[in-house]
Amino acid sequence: MHFPHPDPLNDTDTVNTPNLTITPSTHRLSDAERTKLISNPGFGRIFTDHMVVIPYRDGAWQQGELKAYGPLNLDPSCSALHYGQAIFEGFKAFSQPDGSVKTFRPEANAERFNRSAARLAMPALPPALFMEAADALIKLDAAWVPKAVGESLYLRPLMFATDPFLGVRPGSEYLFVLFASPAGAYFPQGVKPVTVWISEDYVRAAPGGTGEAKCAGNYAASLAAQSQAQAKGCDQVVWLDAVHREYIEEMGGMNLFFVYKENGKTVLVTPELTGTLLPGITRRSLLELAADLGFEAEERKLTVQQWRDDVATGRMTEAFACGTAAVITPVGTVKANGFEMTINNGQNGPVTLALRDALLGIQHGTAADTHHWMHAI
Repeated sequence: MHFPHPDPLNDTDTVNTPNLTITPSTHRLSDAERTKLISNPGFGRIFTDHMVVIPYRDGAWQQGELKAYGPLNLDPSCSALHYGQAIFEGFKAFSQPDGSVKTFRPEANAERFNRSAARLAMPALPPALFMEAADALIKLDAAWVPKAVGESLYLRPLMFATDPFLGVRPGSEYLFVLFASPAGAYFPQGVKPVTVWISEDYVRAAPGGTGEAKCAGNYAASLAAQSQAQAKGCDQVVWLDAVHREYIEEMGGMNLFFVYKENGKTVLVTPELTGTLLPGITRRSLLELAADLGFEAEERKLTVQQWRDDVATGRMTEAFACGTAAVITPVGTVKANGFEMTINNGQNGPVTLALRDALLGIQHGTAADTHHWMHAI
């Protein structure tokens, strides 16, 4: 379906959905203002005209509203501000060659959203309601979807406890919010390998903790280590396991992959999910996409020493991180206390770029969607 640019003065064809009352903003930006903003949006700086809010109370989700983007009214005793019941997701909508808009694997985000909710003792949001909210928001703000390859409309769903109550217990009232932000190319000057710092002073998550949940506290706890990495001249931090402090887990908020040449074959290796890693949807997609490009893929544990040894012997030829925001980010240099190493001479690797191009092709509709990952609005 092709969505024309919405006319802020004509909403006679706007129809409520089963669970959402649609109240278009009366102060939407003009075409000229919007075009100027999305010509260089960066990431997470600019937001579209509308948002979705759906309250939960009395044990059930209530009628939601798609309305003008704006501040939320919260009580100072709002439970989430004190006890951290807050989760979020992130996925993208992409402009297609025929002018339509599609989202990438939103059903998987809806599923992960509920896994995070369960871990934080929060109510599940029906996946159909998650999809209904996303489709309605994208349809109304379709003019905000950038057109160029590498650009997208980033969707941010979140949920948090809103009880005006001080006490350590699960909330009884929650708010689901969904808003959107046009996102420019993550590497506007071209894809460039990053330098990473292996953290030995901090851990991201411990067994039995919230590592596999996408909760706000995980990211707050990562900031000190990220600051340390930047002080060491690095772009990102690499996390190790909390028990042995030797097994590689994640890079910042992204999953890691390692490229091996073994017996004439290209093998992608990523740390296995142990309950302390975030089960990335881009990660899952690359594991499935590998076979399409003639690569093998494995999930297994990998120590820092193995990483060093395999780079030194030439068995490991590339390394990269993946996630919704950057898609794929090559890793060129690794630093830690006592050593520094360079991977693939600090250059972009052919396997990394092939995977990135293949995934972007599917997302932007220039390659066949044989896995049926794209959801039409």
